Amino acid sequence: MAYHYNDEMKKRLRRLEGQVRGVLRLMEEEKNCKDVVSQLSAVRNAADKAIAQIVAENLQQCILEEQQSGGDTSKVVKEAIELLVKSR
Repeated sequence: MAYHYNDEMKKRLRRLEGQVRGVLRLMEEEKNCKDVVSQLSAVRNAADKAIAQIVAENLQQCILEEQQSGGDTSKVVKEAIELLVKSR
């Protein structure tokens, strides 16, 4: 099975990487913990959105492949939901 990671997903992760560097910079500059936590919260939210996008995009592909092989698509959906739950 080939997984699908498009340019938009990679772009989203690069932005997230930049946000993490920004948090590290705040820490190095000994900024207020409120600012650091606020930025970390933004990183977490961005990561959650990236996870959801990756699962959704790949779920569609996995369902199509499962249908073509005559398999149980409900199992694929259940696995995707478990991934989302674990990520929280």
